[in-house]
Amino acid sequence: MEVPLRSIHVVAGVIRDPRGRILLARRSGGRDLAGLWEFPGGKREPGESSEQALARELKEELGIEAEVGHTLIEVPQQYPDKRIRLEVRDVLRWKGSPRGREGQALTWVAPERLGRYSMPPADRPVVGMLRQPPLYLVTPEPGLDHAAWLAGLETALEAGHNRVQLRAPRLAAEAAGTWRTLVEAAVARCREAGAEVLLNRDIALAAALGVGVHLGSEQLATLTAPPLPAGLPMGASCHTLEDLRAAQALGCDFAGLGSVQATASHPGAPTLGWDGFARMREQVSLPIYAIGGLGADDLAEARRHGAQGIAAIRDFWPAPLDLSGDLRASA
Repeated sequence: MEVPLRSIHVVAGVIRDPRGRILLARRSGGRDLAGLWEFPGGKREPGESSEQALARELKEELGIEAEVGHTLIEVPQQYPDKRIRLEVRDVLRWKGSPRGREGQALTWVAPERLGRYSMPPADRPVVGMLRQPPLYLVTPEPGLDHAAWLAGLETALEAGHNRVQLRAPRLAAEAAGTWRTLVEAAVARCREAGAEVLLNRDIALAAALGVGVHLGSEQLATLTAPPLPAGLPMGASCHTLEDLRAAQALGCDFAGLGSVQATASHPGAPTLGWDGFARMREQVSLPIYAIGGLGADDLAEARRHGAQGIAAIRDFWPAPLDLSGDLRASA
């Protein structure tokens, strides 16, 4: 009979100094994952609340008095010998001078440099949550009125969306030249707004325009190396654990996993639910957006299950679209 893995609830804190740098602690020798950097904290003991556990751990480990704030993310992660739930809390204020009271090294790191530090698998999605946008806009099919589509994109950018996937499978297939012209206009608008842009599936066009690519799950099975130059963002659509592992092995910056809930576009299609999402989440360390029947109001629930954010089309697009007519008429 297979013995269930022991479960551990760990609470860690995001501690910032006046310059906005974040404190990391290095796991000392003799511990699991020794030498890796992590967000300071420790196990929650029976009878403790998460706030009490983190305040106690930070006093014991760092010698500081901390006021613990709200939960930022909870990451389920399976290791060979255990399953942990890493609950990460914002530290609102703290008193004292942090020092490694248990012999651990400490370092203050600018948020944009967090990705340079080797971390345990459970901590890596926290970095994604801290550094990457919480909402990922996926554009709808443009239909015939391309000016209205571009206006909708501009409105979304003005509303604060700063990671955008340009996606129009019908138009790309039926009128590739028209789609390229529209993509060029959309990329220009995203760059003016300071938004990161990824192109759905089209690696060659993404490379030509110097933008990121969002890979389809079918592409993950054929690629053995990153298809774009270093520095360009890369995401992937995933539906299975095998997809997620392939995206992680390829070096994707993030993945979209779903469908979490039922969608109007695919009625009756199977869904993961939040429990299914979390079961896949705990097998990889890749930052993941939850997608499928979700909107911005679901962000807190998504983060309770280890997602860095929400990806959506319908809920994030600000304008109605005319999807009628022959796409080729506008080619």
